[in-house]
Amino acid sequence: MILKTRLFGRTYTFKDIKEVLAKANEEKSGDKLLGIAAASVQERIAAKIVLSNLTLEDLRNNPTIPYEEDEVTRVIDDQVNESIYREIKSWTVGQLREYILDHKTTGEDIKRISNGLTAEMIAGVAKLMSNMDLVYGASKIKIWGKANTEIGKPGTLSFRLQPNHPTDDIDGILASIMEGLSYGCGDAIIGVNPVEDTVENTKRIMFAIYDFMIKWNIPTQTCVLSHITTQMEAVRQGAPVSVFFQSVAGSEKANTAFGVNKEILDEAFELIKKQGIAPGPNLMYFETGQGSEMSLNADHGVDEMTLEARTYGFAKRYKPFMVNNVSGFIGPETLYNGKEIIRASLEDHFMGKLTGLPMGMAPCYTNHVNADQNDQEIATMLLTMAGANYFMGVPFGDDVMLSYQDTSYHDDATLRELLNLKPAEEFFRWLINMGIMDENGRLTDRAGDPSIFLR
Repeated sequence: MILKTRLFGRTYTFKDIKEVLAKANEEKSGDKLLGIAAASVQERIAAKIVLSNLTLEDLRNNPTIPYEEDEVTRVIDDQVNESIYREIKSWTVGQLREYILDHKTTGEDIKRISNGLTAEMIAGVAKLMSNMDLVYGASKIKIWGKANTEIGKPGTLSFRLQPNHPTDDIDGILASIMEGLSYGCGDAIIGVNPVEDTVENTKRIMFAIYDFMIKWNIPTQTCVLSHITTQMEAVRQGAPVSVFFQSVAGSEKANTAFGVNKEILDEAFELIKKQGIAPGPNLMYFETGQGSEMSLNADHGVDEMTLEARTYGFAKRYKPFMVNNVSGFIGPETLYNGKEIIRASLEDHFMGKLTGLPMGMAPCYTNHVNADQNDQEIATMLLTMAGANYFMGVPFGDDVMLSYQDTSYHDDATLRELLNLKPAEEFFRWLINMGIMDENGRLTDRAGDPSIFLR
């Protein structure tokens, strides 16, 4: 295993694979803050050269957090398909990149070898790719999930309707749901982030959005994004919900800070399979994002991109219905500007799909980061080309409860029109029957009028 190279008359030496991965990463403010980023463009290129010549076996044998010390590492390594791994373990990371981008390599080919990969391999190959490479590679991989309905199938683009309210007012939540549905949003899921994380409040919102879904025969899923232990107790008390939600991370220490571990998630997975209202088989919803481990002082000196790949490896255990990446949500201490948010979003989408996950995206940003609406729209259009399963649907793109910027109902309709994509099949038929969308997938004159649900 060679950890040095000579470039421009200078020898660059790296102490271990963790350092190579960190310094091969594109510029990120979080890596700089931790003091692990490349000191120059030349050092970054040198790290990429070294990385490209490492074998997949090198990366598996040297996880960034040791197997004995970290539950996430153990989950990832224990689920590797050993037969497939043996076929490819002698490949270099550079060869893996060439294989994925070869026009003769199909999405099914990629999905097969993904079962022999670990998170460090997936992060490593993504670090060698340009933005266009990330879009092209991800566009080959089609992965969809089914709870009540299926989302992510070829030719479709779905949206999570996010009707958050600053006081959890049910009438306000329902008003936002009506508006979002009238624009064709909500086929991915109707999911509310509650202000008050209690069992009683969670049950109250669960029943309200479920009753509305049943009243209008809406073919979709419902979820309330309380802590997963709160959701579990609400369901044990009879509350109706389609999927369980939880934020997860790429280190055991960070997951502990989130109040979860493998044991809790295993229990939740079994509970939702037995007492949820959706047949599945995909019944978990995870949210992730580069930088969460650093913000919790749980990074172990690992770069934020590699930790994000580890998050996906952990999430894979639960065969989720949807995974939503929000790398721009934390702020400038992890991703400083629009360029970094765009790059991280493309990396995350590609890495999630290469892991085998049904990836949705939220190329969002907070008001204190150096990004704007144009940056977000660039990221969203590129991710649509890359084949993201879904985006968010937020009134006017401004979440009044979480105070951040995301995609609006209007953005969602535009994205479908730009690439001639339609909603998930059952929801598409429902929109046609409601007079909101025509057979060609275009919104009608009735769209945007939430009062149709009051007549």
